[in-house]
Amino acid sequence: MGKHVISAMFKSLVLFTLIIVTSCNQKKEKTDAMSTNILLEEWTGPYNGVPSFDKMNITDIKSALEIGMEQNLKEIDAITENAEAPTFENTIVEMEKSGKSLDRVFTYYGIWSSNISSPEFRAIQGEMAPILSEFSSKISQNKKLFDRIKTVYDNSLVTPLEADQQRVVDLIYKRFTMNGAQLDDAKKARYAEINKELSTLYTNFSNNILADEESYITYLTKDQLSGLSESMIKSAAKKASDKGKDGMYAITNTRSSMDPFLTYSNERSLREKVWKNYYSRGDNGDTLDNNENVAIILKLRKERVGLLGYDNYADWRLQDRMAKTPENAMALMDAVWPSAIARVKEEVADMQAVAGKNGDKITIEPWDYRYYAEKVRKQKYDLDSDEVKQYLQLDKLTQALFFVAGELFNFNFTPVEEGTVPVFHEDVKVWDVTDKTSGKHIGLWYLDPYSREGKRSGAWATTYRSHDTFNGDKTVLASNNSNFVKPAPGEPLLVSWDDATTFLHEFGHALHFFSSDVRYPTLNSGVRDYTEFQSQVLERWLSTDKVIDQFLVHYKTGKPMPKELIAKIKKASTFNQGFSTTEYLASAIMDMKFHMADPTNIDVDAFEKETLTAMNMPKELVMRHRTPQFGHVFSGEGYATAYYGYMWADVLTADASEAFAEAPGGFYDKDVAAKMVKYLFAPRNSVDPAEAYRNFRGRDAKIDALMRDRGFPVPK
Repeated sequence: MGKHVISAMFKSLVLFTLIIVTSCNQKKEKTDAMSTNILLEEWTGPYNGVPSFDKMNITDIKSALEIGMEQNLKEIDAITENAEAPTFENTIVEMEKSGKSLDRVFTYYGIWSSNISSPEFRAIQGEMAPILSEFSSKISQNKKLFDRIKTVYDNSLVTPLEADQQRVVDLIYKRFTMNGAQLDDAKKARYAEINKELSTLYTNFSNNILADEESYITYLTKDQLSGLSESMIKSAAKKASDKGKDGMYAITNTRSSMDPFLTYSNERSLREKVWKNYYSRGDNGDTLDNNENVAIILKLRKERVGLLGYDNYADWRLQDRMAKTPENAMALMDAVWPSAIARVKEEVADMQAVAGKNGDKITIEPWDYRYYAEKVRKQKYDLDSDEVKQYLQLDKLTQALFFVAGELFNFNFTPVEEGTVPVFHEDVKVWDVTDKTSGKHIGLWYLDPYSREGKRSGAWATTYRSHDTFNGDKTVLASNNSNFVKPAPGEPLLVSWDDATTFLHEFGHALHFFSSDVRYPTLNSGVRDYTEFQSQVLERWLSTDKVIDQFLVHYKTGKPMPKELIAKIKKASTFNQGFSTTEYLASAIMDMKFHMADPTNIDVDAFEKETLTAMNMPKELVMRHRTPQFGHVFSGEGYATAYYGYMWADVLTADASEAFAEAPGGFYDKDVAAKMVKYLFAPRNSVDPAEAYRNFRGRDAKIDALMRDRGFPVPK
């Protein structure tokens, strides 16, 4: 045997020994990491276990994700390697049980992503996004797993399962087929590669918006505060001081700061600056510009659904939504659009008249709309939004939420003593949610109300743990998150009527979570154009007499809102509907148009302008979310071709509200409330949404109520 052969054998033996040693060391390291990484640990403590938000460390996130993914894949392997014939129990139930440690990691990951982001986290996020996408594809494109799912599905068509089990099988089977489980190997590989590319683009898109929100701050001097309220001035001073600008006043580049400034500031040039800062996020022609990201996202989405045989992304996405097709969604929006822009024309004429009467020689521009709309409101309805704010304290509104939850859902909210439940920031407060009658613990409600650096803008609801009963009764951990500008110490937080409405809206999502009465985790999933109904319908209780009389009290005197002011608010309920409907619909229609178009050589900025021009978009306002900052649609896929869902859900909301209005007990009618909880909240996704609504109303929803709500002509 030659020396070179012996040498090669020796090297191989050494390499083999190193692999064994390295493998053993890696296993030991992973075991050690598992035992010390708080992000992977099962939740312990009170209330059936809670996340250790006070102990989370960003240095643990990468290893926790890696270990969690590895564990989940092993669980999937155990399912696919089962020699027994596929059944609901040994395939679907085992899938429902899998991935729990990774789910816990994602809870922390979501907090870093949305509530306390940092450059350090964004670097990890960028690195992990394609890895997480690859992991997801390993499951969604696992042929052995899908074959088992298909066998269970096919068998269920012959011998139906229990209703909720059948729904679980149908949803899982649909999810896998929609994500390429039936493609050949070459197409599967490309499908997975596209998802990987998209994951990076989504992360970049989101981080670019956040960076522009953090960078573009307008600082004011004392002589530039004309028109602003005392509370807003104090908040702006605190924000500037926090950023090292003592003696100045900061208007941050978020909606919660921008909106009131544009409404009240008498400084037109500054209104223009703040407006341009906000609506130019992601569209400044620099390294943070998102237009190219959008173009690539659109191309990749179309290519991906093309692998499945669909002409465009919208056709693929809407097949499992209430609308079913983009044409149905467009038909609803097209029915409302003409009335919305016609109303804008009336609103602008009113504003132009007020400007002329005041001696302001201007033509209404987008940065003037809120300002002069407020003056029209005062003139037409003698209604001053700043006067209304004096009765809208966040603390009292929170109590109003609890009152409504108690009246309709029989829930009781009790503050949890600080320090007994871990939180990720000192601003976060926690309440124990119980059944009023039995005292049974239902879950915990976390509230994170204030804006801060690293927190994404807007308002949202989420769950850290959802309800199910198939593997032991799970209690709910739900969270509401807002971006109110934190008041100066000792000052109350006063909010606008719109912000108060949004506060109730997001709480509606939380009540949906707490109401869940499902057996399997998959049934907590949402149908996008339906899940907004549960939140939008709750908005209606803000203007009910019981809420107004008890909780809308003046922040200084404690006296209830005067009947005259209440009458003005109700009389002005359809005021400015042209603006609010048009800015929303423009975004929803643009979302759909982008995803029905051929993106081959698309110029995103030009497409936006040309489409809006063809729609006769009024020049005095812009889309609620311009394309380069449309995070709902381009920082992920949750709302892609689904932003219309707010209006679809609002048709249900308006129709359901009329059911309450017509009931003997009005909005607090016990029978109608019980039906709403039973048929529209508790089932989550265990029942087809259209069927669920018919169970509640006895018929399908009609658009008529929506048009009446907004003061638009009802279609004949």
